[in-house]
Amino acid sequence: MAAKFRSYYETLAPYASLPAQSRGRLHNEDESLNRSVFQRDRDRIIHCSTFRRMKHKTQVFVHHQGDHFRTRLTHSIEVAQIARSIARTLHLDEDLAEALALAHDFGHTAFGHAGEEALNACMKDFGGFDHNAHTLRLVTSLERRYAAFDGLNLTWETLEGLVKHNGPLADSPIDARNPPADLPWALRAPLAAMDLEIHSWPGPEAQVVAISDDIAYNNHDVDDGLRAGLFTVQALSVVPLVAEVLAEIEAAHGILEGTILIHELVRRLINRMCRDILRESEDRLEALDPRTVSDIRGAEGAVVGFSNHMLPHEKALKAFLHQNMYEHAAVKDMAGHGKKVVTGLFSLYREKPGLMPEAWASEAGNGDELATAQAVSDFIAGMTDRYALREYEAHCGDG
Repeated sequence: MAAKFRSYYETLAPYASLPAQSRGRLHNEDESLNRSVFQRDRDRIIHCSTFRRMKHKTQVFVHHQGDHFRTRLTHSIEVAQIARSIARTLHLDEDLAEALALAHDFGHTAFGHAGEEALNACMKDFGGFDHNAHTLRLVTSLERRYAAFDGLNLTWETLEGLVKHNGPLADSPIDARNPPADLPWALRAPLAAMDLEIHSWPGPEAQVVAISDDIAYNNHDVDDGLRAGLFTVQALSVVPLVAEVLAEIEAAHGILEGTILIHELVRRLINRMCRDILRESEDRLEALDPRTVSDIRGAEGAVVGFSNHMLPHEKALKAFLHQNMYEHAAVKDMAGHGKKVVTGLFSLYREKPGLMPEAWASEAGNGDELATAQAVSDFIAGMTDRYALREYEAHCGDG
């Protein structure tokens, strides 16, 4: 068994996040004899309740609008597949990439970005709400499964990747005892307990997950949008990259229609973007010539990303989706109702925290306004779409 592990890890690049060199966990534990520390992080993520709740959290469409549309859970699994593929080709640690991909959306509320916007507005006088910060709060505190500690006790590398997979959060090292005023409140306790160096770039696996997230949601929103009838393939063909791929499909297979055409289009778009990232990232790594993962964290920019050729194509696709999907009347109606539900529940529970389950009501601080708001925020952020709708209908009078 040990020989097999050694042979796999010997294939990793010297600048990968090597599990044997992990900076460890906040709470010391005996490590597994047959799993690396990053495999163990991934397994803890998969088995926690937050992971299961993503099954009923909106990506774009609310849960009852169709059985085949993406949810936070299916999206995260798709991100993990893309991230593992890219990480393997770049000789990075696939298990860390998978762990980060599976947990990267833990902090999202019900009703997608609309729910987050509403909760952030509700919390404006109490530190705001940020889904990435809430992800860190979940895995370091709110998930309570173990007798010895709160949270999942994930490794430093996983926590770092979750909090800053989109890049540095500060221009210089921060004093955790006196953090910047604009730092999300949910980050303060975790950063005081473990310095995640939020002024630097994350390790390469986290960078892979960030770009895999972009690939997944762009292309799978194309898939969901076409299947929902929000726009047509003909309308989408105004995007230059899409037009190129459609011409490629027709040359190979003739005229296709329906779900076969949609699937061929989406898979070829994903493949093109992945190939572009691999070529570009290999060029950036060659230019940087990193010897350790610390060299990547100290670089002036990301080492994983789209080329200058692909960037305008990706931006054009995002612009199309913004105009034709996210701003579509049906989606905006759903988003508006989601905001109404989140706002209504926040007001309700702040006024009557006893309506929350005992575990949450006990966190409300016995009249402390800040503690109550934060407990209500934590409770609402964990709700699935259907649970939030059910609670709103039960207590606020309409669904």
